[in-house]
Amino acid sequence: MPNPFYDFMQFLQKSTLHGRFPIYAFVLLLIASFVIALFNFTRNAEQRTMEKSFTWLARLFVGGMWYQQMLWKMPPTFTDSPDGSGGLRYWMGEMVQYAAFKQHATLVNDLMLPHFKAFAFQVWAGETFIAVSLMLGLFTRLGGLLGTLMAMNLWLGLYNRPNEWPWTYFFLILLNGFFLFLRAGRALGIDALLAAKSTSGGIVRRVISWIT
Repeated sequence: MPNPFYDFMQFLQKSTLHGRFPIYAFVLLLIASFVIALFNFTRNAEQRTMEKSFTWLARLFVGGMWYQQMLWKMPPTFTDSPDGSGGLRYWMGEMVQYAAFKQHATLVNDLMLPHFKAFAFQVWAGETFIAVSLMLGLFTRLGGLLGTLMAMNLWLGLYNRPNEWPWTYFFLILLNGFFLFLRAGRALGIDALLAAKSTSGGIVRRVISWIT
């Protein structure tokens, strides 16, 4: 009988339309996240708290969710169906029918669908960045901001779709918002290492300080 552990093992064993490489990349991200967390934990006493550990686990799991969702909308087909059906184009069509606001539906129908590949690539690249950002704790405020905006798009775009629970996407907004405002990457992530090295002054350092 399927359960969370069984489903996870099945995910690690699956092959996508792009072969096994995306799964290997996911495993490498998992290993890297653990190594980065352990490095922070052993070298900095301030990182050895339950709050930091839970924050790391939260962004690791949410980042993993974004990675999994990215897999079924990879270029050049932006779907994981061998016949090319479904995928991102299908769900954009659902937004045209079920968006909470007519202006949102019109934007998708009149601008995004006619230029599908350009926007689809942006969606895929955005979700890939969010996944890597959250899993590694790298530029996490930027990843959290992008994740919040994408979750808002899902919340409003699929708000009236049958069998969808809008609260799912709303909670995803809240989670990604926490990563943005609480600087989650500074909890056992690369951002913690960058923050320790940064000093005030200089536009580049100020930008790095903001996105970490």
